[in-house]
Amino acid sequence: MAVLIDTDALPRGDRAAAVHTAMIEASAPCHVILEDPDDAPRTRMEGWQLGDATVLKTTSSGFRLVRTAKQARQDAMPVISFHVQERAPGRFAQFAHERVAPPGELLLVDLAAAYDFAWSGSGESATLQVPVDALAVPVDLARRALTGPQNAAMLALVAGHIRRLVADGERLAADPAATELGAATVELARAALVSAAGQAPAARQVLAETLLTRVRAYVRGNLGDPDLTPARIAAAHNISVRYLYKICAQADFSLQQWTITERLRGAHRELADPQLAARPIAMVARRWGFADPTHFAKRFRAEYGVTPREWRRMRDGAA
Repeated sequence: MAVLIDTDALPRGDRAAAVHTAMIEASAPCHVILEDPDDAPRTRMEGWQLGDATVLKTTSSGFRLVRTAKQARQDAMPVISFHVQERAPGRFAQFAHERVAPPGELLLVDLAAAYDFAWSGSGESATLQVPVDALAVPVDLARRALTGPQNAAMLALVAGHIRRLVADGERLAADPAATELGAATVELARAALVSAAGQAPAARQVLAETLLTRVRAYVRGNLGDPDLTPARIAAAHNISVRYLYKICAQADFSLQQWTITERLRGAHRELADPQLAARPIAMVARRWGFADPTHFAKRFRAEYGVTPREWRRMRDGAA
């Protein structure tokens, strides 16, 4: 997937119908009510698939989605949506609970059940959708999580992860490790649900099982940051640096070496892309977290047996 709809490319008279179709296909059968249908709506929606996880970015003028109980009975495929408002508050009601989510906050939505969601004016959102089957949790547990007490730290972690996925969706979806990243994202979503469901023993078990996977997903999403340190990684997961090293040691996993290898792999792919042949090697190095081009070249040669410049020439010759 890429661009699902961009009304700027459509005649004004066709926009409303196109928005109706795109909104339903991206969520579930529902009533789509445009805030100002007489003034041609402006909507752009992009989507990417990461294994079982679907990631969506939506920028749109005001709208309201109403899924009725009758529609819910006709379509029972359970999908949980993890929705982050980026711009304009989102108004949401489901299971007799109502709330307004300001930008930056995470909403948990059962797309198979009845709901009412809207925003007014120009808004933007980032969304992760995961089938309940992929989450491997009972439907009743998932639905209990939607209305239970929320762990703010956990939800903030999930929201940040979703926003990072959306910010770089095209490149991440094209990465050979996209399926692995999707699996890590699903595990993170599962941990958030179990935590919100209020089952303390189960929550602790899930969090322990998925912590290293979540660490990997976080690192992979921040490979371009040269200041990505163990302290930052630990803080992002509310653990100590000592505990971070402990879980890595238990899994016989070198966090530092794996991070360097992943960065080199990304740079290796980018240098082989003929469409990016004009991009300076130093810029490629910085994009993948190497502040020192000389250090990057030494690491690259140690890993692949050739310098970055030699690798690019070889690929240019092959093309």
